[in-house]
Amino acid sequence: MDRSDFRNHQLSHLEENLRSLDFKLEQSEWEELEKTVAAIPIVGSRYNTEQQKQVQ
Repeated sequence: MDRSDFRNHQLSHLEENLRSLDFKLEQSEWEELEKTVAAIPIVGSRYNTEQQKQVQ
């Protein structure tokens, strides 16, 4: 990837991040989303044993 491709890639990420500022949900929608996400079971470890040692 040359420098111009890298800059374009960064710019596209910045534009995407800025568009997220326009994202709006009603309070009831947030509550439903939080309830739905909380119901998803968490399975397995986030890190393997060696990685976990670095976190703690």
